[in-house]
Amino acid sequence: MENFFESMVELIVETSTRLPKDVRRAIQKAKLGESAGTRAAMSLDTITDNIAMADENVSPICQDTGLPTFKLKVPVGANQIKMKEAIKRAIAEATKTGKLRPNSVDSLTGDNTGDNLGAGTPVIKFEQWEEDYIDARLILKGGGCENKNIQYSLPCELDGLGRAGRDLDGIRKCVMHSVYQAQGQGCSAGFIGVGIGGDRTSGYELAKEQLFRSNDDVNPVPELRELEEYVVENANKLGIGTMGFGGETTLLGCKAGVINRIPASFFVSVAYNCWAFRRLGMKIDAASGEVTEWLYQDGEEIDFAKEVAAAAEEIVAADEVVLEAPITEEKIRSLKVGDVVKISGMMYTGRDAIHKYLSTNDCPVDLNGQIIYHCGPVMLKDEHEQWHVKAAGPTTSIREEPYQGDIMKRFGIRAVIGKGGMGAKTLKALEEHGGVYLNAIGGAAQYYADCIQSVEGVDLMQFGIPEAMWHLKVKDFKAVVTMDSHGNSLHKDVEQSSLERLAQFKEPVFK
Repeated sequence: MENFFESMVELIVETSTRLPKDVRRAIQKAKLGESAGTRAAMSLDTITDNIAMADENVSPICQDTGLPTFKLKVPVGANQIKMKEAIKRAIAEATKTGKLRPNSVDSLTGDNTGDNLGAGTPVIKFEQWEEDYIDARLILKGGGCENKNIQYSLPCELDGLGRAGRDLDGIRKCVMHSVYQAQGQGCSAGFIGVGIGGDRTSGYELAKEQLFRSNDDVNPVPELRELEEYVVENANKLGIGTMGFGGETTLLGCKAGVINRIPASFFVSVAYNCWAFRRLGMKIDAASGEVTEWLYQDGEEIDFAKEVAAAAEEIVAADEVVLEAPITEEKIRSLKVGDVVKISGMMYTGRDAIHKYLSTNDCPVDLNGQIIYHCGPVMLKDEHEQWHVKAAGPTTSIREEPYQGDIMKRFGIRAVIGKGGMGAKTLKALEEHGGVYLNAIGGAAQYYADCIQSVEGVDLMQFGIPEAMWHLKVKDFKAVVTMDSHGNSLHKDVEQSSLERLAQFKEPVFK
């Protein structure tokens, strides 16, 4: 097994930087089905650009490389202790080289271990089987989509759908509702795994296990196959669309599994995954540890790099508003929902730890008229001790809802960039103070890293690399105004319209 460590490093790097073929085909299908010139079409163009850049740079597709979850089937007699040690070493190595973001944080102190190792991280699940080789699979599922996982206990009442009973039709309603509640916060268009039955723990595990299936496979259980096909077809009638901007494609795939339950409990668990569906696997020789075959490699592979090059010759520049901080209130109030902005100059990152800190402390920099970017980048130092951005897409903004409005008014911040939108408290503050919320394309970590010209400084590094305040100089950083200073919110509008559309699926379908 001397080569097992190298094989695990290769699995991590490939999973983080290169989407599997089945996912690429699903994204391509969505792109071809979207109406030209829409916000959703622009988002899908950015997504495919990002995939091509990640291929070329061998860098993370999305900066949030999540909590690595390994699933291994091993022959009887395999030394699982040594395999686990090798996997942990591989995780630390991939983190050191910038293929993973350091994401392992002490739940009590908030301290970041810096190497993705710690109690419970990474997740490694072993299963013995009678084959003579190792089947090793890895999924990197980021926090934005992990936070949109949901579990239902039947019977229950659901917004737009009414009562969901303890039957297949009740399951159908829960799965449809799970897509609605995710909106654009999980970086739609996405994929879902559905676990039916079990207890609360095994139900969620079953749901996540479904994400290891190929998006192209056919469920051997007729009822589940019908459910999967129904959900994909009809979830795309909700109008949520890519990034929650509205559009033709909201869901790219649905896979469901079922296990027994006890009479008193009936759980339907849903694991949501973003478009950046980073899941790969390999067959490994049990004696040498060498890779013998890569999994998820069946069928045609879409080369987005060729598409990007061809599309570049046909691009017609859209009307864009140029922003450069410090931004005046007058400039901000001239913006409206739907405007595309292009930012050059400085912006400052700020996530959960920064927002909590700024709620009770002074800021180390003057933020008057400035832009805050909800982003936890992947950063590496060069031989001259200079920081460089390796991946820098937006994080889900709704987590900052308790703080955002107050911080904007306190420090004079004029614009916030993130993904998925924010709530009523922030919308009110934008109107009162004169601010805007700008939606960047979730998962597009290479696309936005390419817009960052330099790292001008960093503060509050005690919170760890993802949570520190990075001072970034950017050029031509594009985003869409989705919440303006006049009380308008695209996210609120899409949520309301999708709820109305959800109601059309209230009547029974499965008997």
